[in-house]
Amino acid sequence: MKPDNANTTSTPAQAIEHRSPCPIARSLDLMGDRWTLLIMRDALFLKGRTFADFCASRERIPTNLLSDRLRKLVGLGLLEKVPYQERPPRFEYIPTERGKALKPMLRAMKAFGEQHLDGHIKP
Repeated sequence: MKPDNANTTSTPAQAIEHRSPCPIARSLDLMGDRWTLLIMRDALFLKGRTFADFCASRERIPTNLLSDRLRKLVGLGLLEKVPYQERPPRFEYIPTERGKALKPMLRAMKAFGEQHLDGHIKP
């Protein structure tokens, strides 16, 4: 068992092992893959709420990865999984206050991309 001051951050449903005490490295341990941030982008800015909404994103996340990332984001307390239909069971994913705290970072990434990266799409 790790001591309380170990590089582990407790979250609502799970703990994350961190590689470093650096806050940027710790954030990357949580958000360091492209799908996680794109799901949060859709949830926070594009009103993505359902599995189908996230599947319809232009980046076309594979459904197995989408399921995994949604489960991770719910487990970390960034999204809340709320039932909206009983039969068949269907859920929507609502950003929590913790998830909404990502808005400034995503806005900064958008501004950087607009200023420094061209918008050309690979064929």
